[in-house]
Amino acid sequence: MKIINISTEKLTPYINNSRTHNDEQIEQIANSIREFGFTNPVLIDENNEVLAGHGRLKAAEFLELKSIPSIQITGLTEQQKKAYVIADNKLALNAVWDDEMLQKELSDLFAQDFDLSLLGWSENEITSFVGNSLENIIDEKDYIGAEEIEFEDIDNFQHVCPRCSFNFNDK
Repeated sequence: MKIINISTEKLTPYINNSRTHNDEQIEQIANSIREFGFTNPVLIDENNEVLAGHGRLKAAEFLELKSIPSIQITGLTEQQKKAYVIADNKLALNAVWDDEMLQKELSDLFAQDFDLSLLGWSENEITSFVGNSLENIIDEKDYIGAEEIEFEDIDNFQHVCPRCSFNFNDK
């Protein structure tokens, strides 16, 4: 495999991409690119259609980058391309967090004054996931802003998991 720099103008997003990226996430990806560089090439087919990396492409356009690193994948059938676009997004969601290791790593980064907002979570998400305070990370969760709801209100309940982005009761 060879990484090539390709003009963002030559890239075409896959028209039926079922994964969406809102403005907030595009800005998060852009901030990540600013901090770490463009470390994950966009995957394209032989026609420069994006198979993986739609969010990175949008972030590059947001940053007004003229070209980005890409890897061209050749020889896939149209069916395989369609399946890969879905699989690439879904397979990453099937991973789970090692809570103890995550707490240790977040604590270490916090102690070194690293900007934790670059990790893609809000401060409320980080503190609700790892503990009641970043200065004193604890094993027990502190669900900031949690409130009990009545069973009859379940149809109106909305929640997006900060760990996997599962949207409960997405309407």
